[in-house]
Order: sequence, then structure tokens, then C-alpha cells
Amino acid sequence: MIQLQNVSKSYDGGKTYAVREIDLEVAEGELLALLGTSGCGKTTTLKMLNRLVEPTAGTIRIDGRDTAGVDPVELRRSIGYVFQGIGLFPHLSIAANVAAVPRLLGWSQSDIDKRVDELLDLVGLPASKYARRMPHELSGGQRQRVGVARALAARPQVMLMDEPFGALDPVTRDSMQKELTELRKRLGITIVLVTHDMTEALLLADRIAVMSGGKIERLGTPSELLRNPGSDIVESFVQTPLNQANLIEELAGRRVEPKGEPSAEQGGAA
Repeated sequence: MIQLQNVSKSYDGGKTYAVREIDLEVAEGELLALLGTSGCGKTTTLKMLNRLVEPTAGTIRIDGRDTAGVDPVELRRSIGYVFQGIGLFPHLSIAANVAAVPRLLGWSQSDIDKRVDELLDLVGLPASKYARRMPHELSGGQRQRVGVARALAARPQVMLMDEPFGALDPVTRDSMQKELTELRKRLGITIVLVTHDMTEALLLADRIAVMSGGKIERLGTPSELLRNPGSDIVESFVQTPLNQANLIEELAGRRVEPKGEPSAEQGGAA
């Protein structure tokens, strides 16, 4: 579905490289996570897929087509894109936000209305209740759900997600991660997800590409990376979820179950 061959990106004429000589393939229906710290090249790699950033060298193909030969606007309209800032149009209703790309593609109004209703229901925001609301009337999690619906509106085969849940509170983030997993099962869409959170990558991805210094340090399934990190950089990422798991076990071991009901002297009603 997605192929990157010897792809590089320099912003200063070749003096330094944000991304250097990446070779990568993403299968149809796969969720691949690009994982790394700030400045590792993961977001640049993502943006080169829909030509928001043009590669300095190399070839990118999506569904067999060399993206260099595709009009950038046409390419972006055919690829779903969800990012951390959500980016809803503040002056448009929720329905109008979701309808933006289909309208630009010349869909009929009846098809647009049907698709908007379908997608809002899909992301848990029934059209009857939310279609006419404005973005400022929704919570952060609800706005991100609208962002996902908008990205799916034109029935893309590929969706790009750049730290989509990074700005959400932990409870909402957990809920959105579970919902994304369910959406994948229902739609079979190919997803490339940028994240700095190893736990999120382990939960969501079929494979994880750990990036450092503009290169792919390690590529493998979650179980492969946990069993064999392969480098100190990958090991440092793997240790975070392992330490969290160990902490949960340790805290569980410290719990002391109360013996009976507290008496009035122990804090009951005075």
C-alpha cells in the first residue's frame, strides 16, 4: 500500500538531514507506528507521504502510484489526516467540518448528508445531537472524534495520524485509543501513526518503526521489540511500559484490604 525507497529530507540544502535514506513498506490494512523523541524525523516522514513536505531524494508510492507525479491537492484529498491540534474550522458546524472534503470533491448534497450522518454515528456523536453544534461547544475528546470523522469522510484508503491523542487527558486518550482499534476492525483502513509514547504504540500498532537521528533504528512487531530491543535507544523506549507494569504490580502488592467496616471512632458518622 505505502512504499518509501531511499527517502531523505534536508531543509538546508544537504548540510543536515531530518530524514536520511529511509526504506519502509506499510501493508494494506496495517497500522504502523512511527515512534521517537522530538526531532527524530517521524513527523517529517509522515508529512512527506501526502506532500505537505517534499522529499529531497527517494521515491514514495501509495497504492502503486509515485506521489511525485500526483497533484499535491488531489493527493491530500485522497488521504485522511488527523493531527494533535485537531484543526477544525471554528466558524463551521460539526456537520460542515466533516463535509469539507466531500464538498470540495463535488459530491452531491444528498451523498454528503448521508456520509456525515454515517460518520458522526460511527465516532459516537449522533448527527441528531451534534451535527449543528459548533466546535467550541464540544470537549477536546469530542473535537478529536470529529477530526477522525472528517479524515474518513472521502473514504480514504490511507489515514495519517500525527500525535492525535497527545493533547487529551489520560481517560479520554484511553477511550480514543480503544475506539481507533474498533474503527480499524470495521473499516480495514491503512494507518500511519506518529507517537512519542511507546505504550500507545504497543497497544495500537501492528508494527513499530523506532526512529532516531532521521533513520529507522528498529522495525518490528510489538512482541519483537519487547523481546529483543536491539539497541540502547529502543531499550529506553521499551523500559517505559515495562516499568509501568512493574509499578502496577508493586502497588498491587502493597494494598491492604480493610478489615470490616470502620467504626464511628475511625471516621464514621459523628
